[in-house]
Amino acid sequence: MAAEGIRRGLTSYGDSGFSTFIRRAFAKGMGLSNEDLEKPVIGICNTWSELNPCHRHLREVAEAVKRGVWQAGGLPLEFPTISLGETFLSPTSMLLRNLMAMDTEEMIRAQPLDGVVLLGGCDKTLPAQLMGAASADVPALVVTAGPMLSGRYDHQHLGACTDCRRFWVEYRAGTLSTDELDVIEGALCPSTGHCMVMGTASTMASLTEALGMALPGCAAIPAPLSERLRMAEASGRRIVGMIREGLCPSHILSAAAFDNAIRVLMAVGGSTNAVIHLTAVAGRAGIQLPLERFDQLSRETPLLTSIRPSGRFHMEELYEAGGVPAVMKELLPLLHGECMTVTGKTVRDNLQAVPRPEQFREVIAALEKPFQPEGGLAVVRGNLAPAGAVIKQSAASAHLLRHRGRAVVFSSLADLAARLDDEKLDITPDDVMVLQNAGPIGAPGMPEAGHLPIPKKLLVTGVRDMVRISDARMSGTAFGTVILHVSPEAAVGGPLGLVQTGDEIELDVAHRRLDLLVPDHELNARRMQWQPPPLAYTRGYGKLFLDHVLQAHRGCDFDFLLPEA
Repeated sequence: MAAEGIRRGLTSYGDSGFSTFIRRAFAKGMGLSNEDLEKPVIGICNTWSELNPCHRHLREVAEAVKRGVWQAGGLPLEFPTISLGETFLSPTSMLLRNLMAMDTEEMIRAQPLDGVVLLGGCDKTLPAQLMGAASADVPALVVTAGPMLSGRYDHQHLGACTDCRRFWVEYRAGTLSTDELDVIEGALCPSTGHCMVMGTASTMASLTEALGMALPGCAAIPAPLSERLRMAEASGRRIVGMIREGLCPSHILSAAAFDNAIRVLMAVGGSTNAVIHLTAVAGRAGIQLPLERFDQLSRETPLLTSIRPSGRFHMEELYEAGGVPAVMKELLPLLHGECMTVTGKTVRDNLQAVPRPEQFREVIAALEKPFQPEGGLAVVRGNLAPAGAVIKQSAASAHLLRHRGRAVVFSSLADLAARLDDEKLDITPDDVMVLQNAGPIGAPGMPEAGHLPIPKKLLVTGVRDMVRISDARMSGTAFGTVILHVSPEAAVGGPLGLVQTGDEIELDVAHRRLDLLVPDHELNARRMQWQPPPLAYTRGYGKLFLDHVLQAHRGCDFDFLLPEA
């Protein structure tokens, strides 16, 4: 495709000559020369923010991208978009993912960009950027922020935020002092970068690479390493080549590419959140990605990596073992090797020179000798989740994957907070904790509240896991026997909203079942009495979200952002 440079998408004043003249005048006001203005314009979409600690190094990464763009004959121009720092947002970053996707798409469309390099890392930023890039469909590639280095405490390597949760549980149980917790607090996040376990950020970085939207090896390079800057510089050079070749996201984001990404998701024991995000990105590319596809590929794809919370190691060990390319090399017999990538080569071509990680089998298993025979995630269905629900079986307790227990119901997050540690709460380790109204509309925004805290009176007796069910999400860093994304959610009349304390619930992950053992006539009677909860927003973006968000099994995108059928 021919680069249009600064003349691309002229502002309309009714006189195109004047539009070009005034744009060049203002560009020269930035110190740019005639020679600069004849080059293809490369937008560098930077999500640096002091309210997003995972991205605090992206200014330096952006400078490295610029070097590469200049080297290849392009004109790099940096611009900001919304940045979503997971722990700094209320009520949840997921509420704003679609807003960031819209921001990204419209800024790519509106500005004179021949191509764009997207800099992101923290949980929802990469999905939002991929969604926006898929819709805008100009040459684009991603440079991920990279994982943090591991912290240290008491001769242990710490992984945020898997250990955030583990140590907080011990603190609540009384086995850890306030002073000890304070030391741990200062050691959990020792460097810039996103969480160094296979949480949602590391998962989405890995899947961005698996989709073919980032250069091979990008995902696992720790954020502070100089190699990340060299990767950024190489990405700056490559985007100029992509423009000359006319290589756009629509040439990369095929149905086969999403199959590859799902297989990598299962092989690395990735985050349950990836199910929602991949579905949303695929939707922007006009591809339907039903939950059945995730479950089918999970049954066929073994767990090949031992990365926390599904294993023993952190992302820096995955980097040392060869990163995502080494995982994909093992998976190659199961992958669509013909898929195009941002390199201008196919997946198979990219992997040709990648060695199998024979010296790192503790980290990456051989395809013929996996850590587990199935992938990390499973999809369950039944009368409690007619449209499906998700569990990370690789991080669950084996003895709870088939379980029947009495429901203990919390009607909302506020109800959970109020009653969780009440000594009068009637609950045993064999019960099933159920949280209602924590989905896309009910919460709102579907927060990462699905990892329900275990009541303190059970913690002090040594209980560390129970079956927990909700229409919420869970951090990819979390672990336990947790059923998530129950769809349709309680707030729109889903069966989850009909569950009452004392009901029997049966979970059978092997047979992919989740059932409420209550007769249909009783459920119908309850349905007649059910009332939707009050809506959280009556104006602004919040109301837009509530009016147009799709359910979890459809990716939680807005209905009006999907391409017309």
